[in-house]
Amino acid sequence: MKFILMMHARRDANTGFNDKGDWSLFSWPKSALKKHMDFLNAFNADLEKRGALVSIAGLSPPGQARMVKARGKSLPTTDGVFPESKEFLAGWWIIDVASIEEACELAGRASSAPGPDGEPLNMEIEVRQLM
Repeated sequence: MKFILMMHARRDANTGFNDKGDWSLFSWPKSALKKHMDFLNAFNADLEKRGALVSIAGLSPPGQARMVKARGKSLPTTDGVFPESKEFLAGWWIIDVASIEEACELAGRASSAPGPDGEPLNMEIEVRQLM
């Protein structure tokens, strides 16, 4: 069974993005960012070792996003983060595992990636089966 694990980051000075739409983790101390990335790299390596990793991607900061909506023949585009946004999709994993329970267990591990203070971020990870 294939699932997508979607990492949602919140608008937050420590764990999400700032009012300019930039990832706040870019301003973390280098040692904290290294610890965070080491955790994610080890998690990804474990997914590969299990044979569960299908695809993975991180996304650019919300400030670089564009929203497009067709209106007749024109394609109006708006820039970046919107004031009402409280969270954004930071990245995802597509995994192939035996059950929803296994997918949720892996999502829980991903959620515990360390933040700038070394404590788990407890980021929300949305788990959805691919149809």
